[in-house]
Amino acid sequence: MNIWAALLAFAFCELIQQMEASLLSCIPRKTINYQNGSKEFGKSGFSNFSTFLVNKETETLFIGARDAVFAVDMNDITREVDRVYWFATENRQLECIHRGKNKVQCRNYILLLHKINETTFYVCGTNAFHPICDSMVINNTEMHLEGKEKESRGECPFDPTLKYSSVFVDGALYSATYNNFLGTEPIIFRGLENRLRTEFKTSWLNEPRFIHMDFIQESKENADGDDDKIYVFFTETAIEFEFYEKPLVSRIARVCKGDLGGKRLLQKRWTSFLKASLICSLPESDFYFNIVQDVFLLKTGNWRETIFYGIFMQQWGKLDTTAVCAYSMKTVQDVFSKGKYKALITLENSHVKWVMYRGEVPIPRPGACIDNFARSFGYNTSLDLPDKTLQFVRDHPLLDTALHPIGGIPVLLKRGSIYTRIVVDRIFGLDKKTYDVFFLVTDHGYLHKALNCDGDMFIVEELQLFQTPESVQSLKLSAEKGLLYLASSSRVIQVPVAVCSRYQHCLDCLLARDPYCAWAQNRSQCVSVVDHTNNSEVLIQNIKNGDVSECPKVDRPIQNVTVRAGDSSQLRCSPLSNLASTLWLFNGRHLQAEETKYLLYRQGLLVFNVTKADAGRYDCQSVEKVSGRELFITVESYILTLLSESLGSLVQGSSEWPQVETISPRFRSDSSKYGDLGHGGAQNEKILSKIFIVLFAFLFFSLLSWNFTKGLACLQSWFLGKNRNTIKIDSLGESPSETQESVPQKQVNSFSSLMPLVISSPDDPPKNSSASTIGL
Repeated sequence: MNIWAALLAFAFCELIQQMEASLLSCIPRKTINYQNGSKEFGKSGFSNFSTFLVNKETETLFIGARDAVFAVDMNDITREVDRVYWFATENRQLECIHRGKNKVQCRNYILLLHKINETTFYVCGTNAFHPICDSMVINNTEMHLEGKEKESRGECPFDPTLKYSSVFVDGALYSATYNNFLGTEPIIFRGLENRLRTEFKTSWLNEPRFIHMDFIQESKENADGDDDKIYVFFTETAIEFEFYEKPLVSRIARVCKGDLGGKRLLQKRWTSFLKASLICSLPESDFYFNIVQDVFLLKTGNWRETIFYGIFMQQWGKLDTTAVCAYSMKTVQDVFSKGKYKALITLENSHVKWVMYRGEVPIPRPGACIDNFARSFGYNTSLDLPDKTLQFVRDHPLLDTALHPIGGIPVLLKRGSIYTRIVVDRIFGLDKKTYDVFFLVTDHGYLHKALNCDGDMFIVEELQLFQTPESVQSLKLSAEKGLLYLASSSRVIQVPVAVCSRYQHCLDCLLARDPYCAWAQNRSQCVSVVDHTNNSEVLIQNIKNGDVSECPKVDRPIQNVTVRAGDSSQLRCSPLSNLASTLWLFNGRHLQAEETKYLLYRQGLLVFNVTKADAGRYDCQSVEKVSGRELFITVESYILTLLSESLGSLVQGSSEWPQVETISPRFRSDSSKYGDLGHGGAQNEKILSKIFIVLFAFLFFSLLSWNFTKGLACLQSWFLGKNRNTIKIDSLGESPSETQESVPQKQVNSFSSLMPLVISSPDDPPKNSSASTIGL
């Protein structure tokens, strides 16, 4: 009984956890399936397109791949400008294979592409686990390698599968990678000029998985005379926690650009290396996302307004949930300039533990950059720093103060999709307000476009990038061009930030709340705001509230349906989005889902055994919640008549579509119960049903076990009786496969000219995990 009680408690806790996760989950409003014709670049025999470099002056996109670097036109990546092949030598490949690697690993994977000046790029490759770098010269539209190869330990990874990051600043290459063949020596390294590296100590870096590195010019207009910073984001095994399993923790580390190392201590080592924990959690439920997946720095004209956006996952648990947290530059500065340090102390039986350091901190502050305060003491470079400061920062690289997100909670929480890449674009709406638009890639190759509006997250759409699931290795945004570039192992895809023509009606255009799009009244089209900014154009856009009151009405005739008495009739109707549900009216009366006469489902209505009483007008409304209010839009209208009746005796007229309906308070209150069919209400019902099933199973098996123990039930006779009483029920005239496949196909054909998308029912099995809505 104790085992059953434990299982019941576990199942109940997991359901409660799922319910908590559903509270903040977002559902994409639209799903755009894979379409041929998108701009792609790929080469037969070449793969692993892993890194991008944009040259704005020549409008060229450089792509690092296996054994080659390609240059393509930024505006149209199908137009190849030039290419450079860079293969590992045969001897190098044989040596790599003899050391235990396979033929695929023993190739030259181009992982680093950095611009030195207008005509010279710095290129690095794995070179069959013997990393090398070279300079690539650009001459008009031609490019070639100089042939001055040099070993690049610490600059480029040995293993192409390991995570790494790098940035090129003022002639120096900063990289975060592993420094040996076995991948056991992590390093944050500065090469080319004033070479520095991290200490090889677990207190500095403990099995890190490097995610992102970026540069912030904090010396610009800085009254304190502070230095520029390089920030590194990574996940590592925590040293400060005691746990039966290795706990992972996300970190942000920082070094100063002007760091020259120490004179006696920390020679050729960073004197400014500090790291802090990144917190991304739901504080009320104590639910932590402790693994950082990707980071994007949204930079503005003022570096103080920089925002770090990060994707986070959880280490334990079965929830396929990812979170996006945002961190302000001011908070980052406060943590590194004022945060407490952690110290290692020895307890009884030689047991050690990391605790907050409460002793005296040396001056200048350990890990701080050289600023006006340090200069006032005569410390003009890191070579002048006292040994006491250097020894302290060497032994206390970890801060006790953690970095918490803006608002204390994630800006986006998504269940059912694992986000792997993120870029963010800040744009102005027609209301002169700024909006941060998120482009997030899932592990199955779907692109989500989300909008942060006054702290509320709204997923505008999801786009299927590949016909079959592929992971995206690199994501690049060109805000000036309004284009996204996505690289997978097999190809590179070019995607515009918005396709406004996808919204064919004013209602759909405004309800999308896409900051890139607006409705042009004189054209009756959804157009790009950037391309239509002249004063003569009358544009409608309402990002914050999704107000559609200014939309014009579109006429659509009523559809006549004639059936024989006793037959059943199917009336098709699809909601306008994934966020909408359907509501049916018969001669103005709201049809209840409990009525046995009808079968109400997401894609339509089925009327059984049609009689004279069923003849009349059927209206289907799409019910969607917009900014906390329900919007009722008539999508389809039918007049159902019997074959023997005269059509002229029925109600004549036309209906307008899409048209916002004003419903009486009685209907409005009733419809609130159905406004979220397939979403909030259905989720709660599914969770409650799961709880009842678990309870029933627990009681049933407990009673069955008791009967077997007491000898009151015979297992063999029970099985025999079960076999004798088995009854096979045939389907209603057609196979399940025919029923499931033929109906949706007709649905798509019927509405392709009227609606931009037909959404499948959330109760149907999803074709792709990334495309499915959340069902808890």
